[in-house]
Amino acid sequence: MAFEELLERAGGVGLFQALQVATLLLPAIFTPFHLLLENFSAAVPDHRCWTHILDNGSEIPANLTHEALLAVSIPLGPDQRPHPCRRFRQPQWQLLDPNTANWSEAATEPCEERWVYDHSTFTATVVTKWDLVCDSQGLKPMGQSIYMAGILTGSFIWGLLSYRLGRKPMLSWCCLQVAVAGAGTTFAPSFLIYCGLRFLSAFGLAGINLVLSTLMAEWTTTCRRAVTMAILGCTYSMGQMVLAGLAFILRDWRDLQLAVSVPFLAFSLVSWWLPESARWLIVTGRPERALQELKKVARINGHKEARKTLTIEVLMSSMKEEAVSARVHTSVLDLIRMPALRRRTCTLLVVNFSVQLSYYGLVLDLQSLGRDIFLLQSLFGAMDFLGRATTVLLFRFFGRRMTQAGSLSLAGFCILANGLMPQDLQSWRVALAVLGKGCFGISLTCLSIYRTELFPTPLRMTAEGLLQSVGRLGAMMGPLIRMARQALPLLPPLSYGIIPVASSLVLLLFLPETQDLPLPDTLWDLQGGKAYHSTVTTPQGAVIV
Repeated sequence: MAFEELLERAGGVGLFQALQVATLLLPAIFTPFHLLLENFSAAVPDHRCWTHILDNGSEIPANLTHEALLAVSIPLGPDQRPHPCRRFRQPQWQLLDPNTANWSEAATEPCEERWVYDHSTFTATVVTKWDLVCDSQGLKPMGQSIYMAGILTGSFIWGLLSYRLGRKPMLSWCCLQVAVAGAGTTFAPSFLIYCGLRFLSAFGLAGINLVLSTLMAEWTTTCRRAVTMAILGCTYSMGQMVLAGLAFILRDWRDLQLAVSVPFLAFSLVSWWLPESARWLIVTGRPERALQELKKVARINGHKEARKTLTIEVLMSSMKEEAVSARVHTSVLDLIRMPALRRRTCTLLVVNFSVQLSYYGLVLDLQSLGRDIFLLQSLFGAMDFLGRATTVLLFRFFGRRMTQAGSLSLAGFCILANGLMPQDLQSWRVALAVLGKGCFGISLTCLSIYRTELFPTPLRMTAEGLLQSVGRLGAMMGPLIRMARQALPLLPPLSYGIIPVASSLVLLLFLPETQDLPLPDTLWDLQGGKAYHSTVTTPQGAVIV
């Protein structure tokens, strides 16, 4: 916890923190683009089977209208519109007689050649390129799950490697990987290769998500941390709104994919000016490098006296416990070895899983809520922004613990009500979905701050990686649960609603409040305040209770 004093000697919160936040917000605003991209790039347009009489110019009778030819070629579906997946084997000319409705299921067949798509909204999507409709419609949610699997794998791997690689080089490499893999999807010759490149892009995006919140938290004082993280959350919300506008302008999925991927190449270059996390350098036994970074921050902040007050002697004197912890090997097993950490880790695993499962089950299925997905995405982003912006105010009145539990349970109730609402009450269903999205905005912002404050610096990124991995497992399960909607229509909304409500109760039972407490820098700091209670044996054999 002594690092707070060193940070104050380097100017506290000043010009450096403002520049750092501005730099990190550049990739942050593009992060939702990739996560929610397939709402637009893989949108499913209206479609029907290709038929000779309708779509072969040489066979179209001149004396019949398009509507008449459609009636004799394509049967009506359950919604009394042309069936998207079946056609008549032979033209049913008798249907042109208004008094005749003589056709049977035996007279139809599934599409054999290809499909005809409505290009009025999108000129081309992933669905139209590889015909992910009818019998192949399950490939779309499968592709979304593969993407989430990439984030899951990346969160786990980068969380483990970050203790050795550091925060800064990981950010630069991951931005480069997202740029190359994301742009490469536009040249994919098959859907399988497309999914593989999306997996690699998601793998890199996971590292970016890890670093953004961690770097901001580790270079910010306790009193400003919540505001800084709320700004990061609001940037994610702005990215969701900007995505709607960008997709409205770029109606071809290739153009949209390039527009959201290529900027990460510039971000990988810009990120090199950022200092490495001094907290991480200290706990990994590199005090000289940490001192250089602190002096760099002090110089940017205009804190001239830091040359005299920031010395290696002062740093080593202030960070004695941290220096000891640097000689103690830490691993992911430490998250379950100590009772306090085990309780926090297990509880947050449940919370992260439930949040991500319900969140992505909701936001990756815009077309089920209404036909104007551009407006829906804008509304989702605006409500998300409002929710994240009010998080700091909610902290002041309710603290971290109650804010997280309350927003999570309210989001679950909104999804339950939405799923049980009749389909013809479209406006009410949209209103409930948008309200639930706002509650998820509060929950995600609170969670990004809360979990950072629950773990010490040596294990923070390891814990973050593990938690995000399990969260992405939930995100991967969200689209898969949607695949069961045809057989069990109520399964998705019940799952998306009940699970977060249950996890909010678990959170209230097992997690402490961390309001206004500094970040713990060592395992022994967990016993340093009323929110931290544990029994730890130091390397010298002393027992701290």
